[in-house]
Amino acid sequence: MIHRWSIARRLFVANLLIVLAFTAIVGTATFLDARDHAYEEAGRRMTGVAAAVAANPLVLQAADDPDPSATLQPYALLVMSRAGPDFVTIMAPDRTRWTHPNGEEIGKPYIGSIDAALRGEVFTEVTAGTLGPSVRTIVPVKDAGGNVKALVAAGVTVRTVDVAFSGRLPVLLGIALALLIGGSAASWLLGRYLRRVTRGWGPEQLAQLFAYYESVLHSVREGLILIDTKGRVVMYNDQAAELLGLEPRSSEEDPARPPYLAELPLAASLKKLFESGREAHDEIHLTGSRIVVVNQGPALAPDSPGGRRPAVFGTVATIRDRTEIESLGSELETMRTLSDALRAQTHEHASRLHTMVSLLELGRTREALDFATKDLELSQKLTDEMVSSVDEPVLSALIMGKAAEANERGVKLTLSAEGSASVTGLAVQDLVTILGNLLDNAIDAAADGAAPRTVELTVESDAEGLDITVEDSGSGVDPAAVEDIFRHGFSTKASGPFGRGIGLALVRQAVQRLDGTMTITGTDGARFHVFLPAMAGGTDKEEQFQ
Repeated sequence: MIHRWSIARRLFVANLLIVLAFTAIVGTATFLDARDHAYEEAGRRMTGVAAAVAANPLVLQAADDPDPSATLQPYALLVMSRAGPDFVTIMAPDRTRWTHPNGEEIGKPYIGSIDAALRGEVFTEVTAGTLGPSVRTIVPVKDAGGNVKALVAAGVTVRTVDVAFSGRLPVLLGIALALLIGGSAASWLLGRYLRRVTRGWGPEQLAQLFAYYESVLHSVREGLILIDTKGRVVMYNDQAAELLGLEPRSSEEDPARPPYLAELPLAASLKKLFESGREAHDEIHLTGSRIVVVNQGPALAPDSPGGRRPAVFGTVATIRDRTEIESLGSELETMRTLSDALRAQTHEHASRLHTMVSLLELGRTREALDFATKDLELSQKLTDEMVSSVDEPVLSALIMGKAAEANERGVKLTLSAEGSASVTGLAVQDLVTILGNLLDNAIDAAADGAAPRTVELTVESDAEGLDITVEDSGSGVDPAAVEDIFRHGFSTKASGPFGRGIGLALVRQAVQRLDGTMTITGTDGARFHVFLPAMAGGTDKEEQFQ
């Protein structure tokens, strides 16, 4: 039955038992302490009465009379009536009573200890006599020479002390009841709070639920990261650690001290998103080696009593890897570029063929031959320069296609290539990403600018690496916006159907992955310079980022 109780009920019952035990212990201790104080107070009062009687010269004088009782009994009864003790017994040193509340006890031996009084000491004790248990004080009566001539015992019965003490019991019971009510109320409030935050679940249910959540966190293919309102990373799964470049969580870590976002090696854009706590839907972010899609939303309390706004515990972010998709998209873009280049070249060649046919029909054979020869030399020169400098046919085809595309848009693309070093150590996909996006950006900028519209591509290769420089005749780059240009989502153009602002961000990511450098200069026209060290993208490097 107890296993079905919630944490709140178990804690309430446990606290209630503790309060009951505490109240019983404190009440008993207070009762005994109060009773001891009542006995001590009675003893001090009896000491005063006995001392006053012993100091009366009448007692010392009567001790030498043949019949002391005749003088001392009326005196003792008078003291009892005025001072309030239950008995005042004056006796001889041999215990013979001279006075007693009950006259029949006169002449009989005193019941109790008198050894200390015979030594001249005053002492108090609780003992049973003819009137029952009593608190009594015995004081010696001494003559001028210090000899004990008589003893005076004054006392009150325990029943009398208990009757006086019983008047304090309501106060003691009130204190105990207040402790019980206060402790019970505190336990009830604590139980109510726990019932709300645990939703009435028991520890076994919570342990089972936690095991399920842990299994879900580590089995899902998406990265999951939980961040509280103070910017601390409460939890993240193995997939998130892999996508974000974090250390896998260890079972030895203290869950009460999660790391802060500032302590983790996160990309700047991701750290800014997580710290802001704003909602995000399918946002693309770049890390050192990956392209990830992030969704983020608030972690809200399930219920909010009284119609209040739900409490926010933090944010939950899911992370998906889009690197392979972007790689496929880059390859598709390369194929599209090549197909556009073939289309543009086909269109251009058809136009030139019509021109030559028209010249032949007009009988201008010499002009038609010169026109065909000049066009062939120009195309062959561009191809030969690229192939001789960079031994990569895909790049040659890419540049040829971009040249045809630029020509259609009224932009003149010129190529300057030097060196003959091989670039087989560099991944073709990365080179296509870098060179294709730089040329696209330059052609767009030149096409939007004033005539003459030109783009200059310089490729230099040697044993140290590959230098790529792209210059355009566009409006240039604001030095204050250089960092924004590389930020994902930034674009100076209107957003298209598939969004903009990813090209240069991908370029920067590829350059960083290849351990290269990239700079932007120019106000009358942008100049992008990229240097890629030799073998930076070799087999080991490629495997590292797979």
